[in-house]
Amino acid sequence: MLLTVDVGNTQTVVGIYDRQADLSSASSGLVGPWRLATVHERTADEFALLISGLLATAGRSWSDLSGVAIASGVANITTALRRMVARSLGVEPVIIGPGVKSGLAVRYDNAREVGADRIANGAAVYDLFGGPSIVVDFGTATTVDAISADGEFLGGSISPGVELSLDALVGKASALRAVELIEPRAAIGRNTTESLQSGVLFGYAGQIDGLCNRFVDEMGEATVVATGGLADLIAPFTNVVDEVEPWLTLHGLRLIWQKNQ
Repeated sequence: MLLTVDVGNTQTVVGIYDRQADLSSASSGLVGPWRLATVHERTADEFALLISGLLATAGRSWSDLSGVAIASGVANITTALRRMVARSLGVEPVIIGPGVKSGLAVRYDNAREVGADRIANGAAVYDLFGGPSIVVDFGTATTVDAISADGEFLGGSISPGVELSLDALVGKASALRAVELIEPRAAIGRNTTESLQSGVLFGYAGQIDGLCNRFVDEMGEATVVATGGLADLIAPFTNVVDEVEPWLTLHGLRLIWQKNQ
């Protein structure tokens, strides 16, 4: 089986893939997955204990694993995961970065600036939906990326994520408080809670609609696929999202691992 780990600044997603499963969807052959808080100080030994526990909950163990693929935007966690894999499995993990085959031609001015999760998302969306396509990832940052008909990563946009923006607003405005992100009764909020919910849910949906429409103006019609922890929450309020694939990044890791064997 293949262990896939997607490390974001706020959350880390772990999943295990049956390597014999078909690749028809991001969830095909996927065991788990588990969404965890990202702890930047976590050590290799702590990761080993954590992964061992997750494997045990799925009736698996380290002996069932034969490969590891990692996308990480946190350097010290990348180092800790590399050490964990070396100690626990004795193999070299595939870590998305310069020199790793992704199947995408990156048209960014500097390919090294593209986040590993954006590359994994691009590889996955092109595999599942072809191109032109647009990937919207609701993570710590909200990224919107364009993939051409020929499988080229054209670039995209980066903006503060939903939870990051809400936390910053609540932290700076003493009269506001954290709210549950659920659909309000109407766009015109009748109290502070509903007003915040309207601003976040409908506001971000409108942002995605606006960005994707601008992308289409530049690249032509495209399939829009949403992923990330809040995709299921925001996507229904948009007019442009065609598909929601919560585990798109893990599927991309699976594909990239295979390309590098």
